[in-house]
Amino acid sequence: MSSDSWWPADTPADPEARLALIGWDADWAAEFAKHAASGTGPGRVGRVDRGVCTLFAADGTVRAQLGSRNLDPAVGDWAVHSPQTAQSNAILTTILPRRTQFARHAAGEQTLEQVVAANVDNVFLVTALDQRWSLRRLERYLTLAWQSGARPVIVLTKADLAEDRAQSAIEEAETIAFGAPIHAVSAVTGEGLNALDRYHAGGQTVALIGLSGAGKSTLINRMLGEERMRTAAVRDDGKGRHTTSHRELVPLPGGGVLIDTPGMRSVGLWEAEEALEQAFADIQDLQSGCRFSDCTHQHEPGCAVIAAVEQGTLSAERLESYDRLQRELRHQELKVDARARAEERRRWRTINRAMRNTTRES
Repeated sequence: MSSDSWWPADTPADPEARLALIGWDADWAAEFAKHAASGTGPGRVGRVDRGVCTLFAADGTVRAQLGSRNLDPAVGDWAVHSPQTAQSNAILTTILPRRTQFARHAAGEQTLEQVVAANVDNVFLVTALDQRWSLRRLERYLTLAWQSGARPVIVLTKADLAEDRAQSAIEEAETIAFGAPIHAVSAVTGEGLNALDRYHAGGQTVALIGLSGAGKSTLINRMLGEERMRTAAVRDDGKGRHTTSHRELVPLPGGGVLIDTPGMRSVGLWEAEEALEQAFADIQDLQSGCRFSDCTHQHEPGCAVIAAVEQGTLSAERLESYDRLQRELRHQELKVDARARAEERRRWRTINRAMRNTTRES
């Protein structure tokens, strides 16, 4: 075990009491007991670097190598590890089943799921009250948050720079939030920050997502009470400079943890049908009144959704955003199906080749 302890001096001595500050509970202990062996211990993944993880454990930080190629840890995972010695790293042997996971379609052409953070309780959807404010982007973030299984919390930053904009932005966000709390904050003046404490109290885990330059790192520094995360000014064109290059779990003073994520310039949906319905609950309610059960809300007669747009009770922009996200989701599903069919064809070619070789040998 590393002597590099990240616990403050007044932390309880009991190992489980310490781990409880970063989310450990009786259910995690029961899961660990199923996989525990002599000398192993639990730890939470704080960072992943090319096959080596940094784990937060009861006595300090542990560097652990992956014990199997099949293991794919994400920041926030709880894991089982063997002891670390002066001569070698510990070995990560098991990842405990995830309660929630924040995932996205990986950037690029490959149809791959990328787990951004695991075992998250609350997701801060961080968006700045500047020229890049976008209700449509917030709809996308809400869909991704609902998909993860965590609770979305809308955090509007830089309220000190846009005092005249904050209230109208809150009112706009309320039209799409459907129960997700909304907070306007300023990391410069401290306005609204105390209201965020409830989301990491009791060892809860908070993940932050948002564009680069939205103020995530500055917000984390204020919550930590120290300059832990590097920050940079937003460029003149309103685009952010990337100051976070990796995902990292950050324990907070008094308990709870934050998971910072790099700015997401390419955010894709992944198996998010139910999440899309939850994020656009108003459209789901309206479409129950459509004449046709398979209504696309494009041109069908008797469409309750189109009628709502014409009557002004549903914005055309929101319907367009819903249609765009649905098309994106269908596109990803088709790519997954195509990949599955290709893999099945390869599997049967291998089987047939093996059968032919067996026939020749006999």
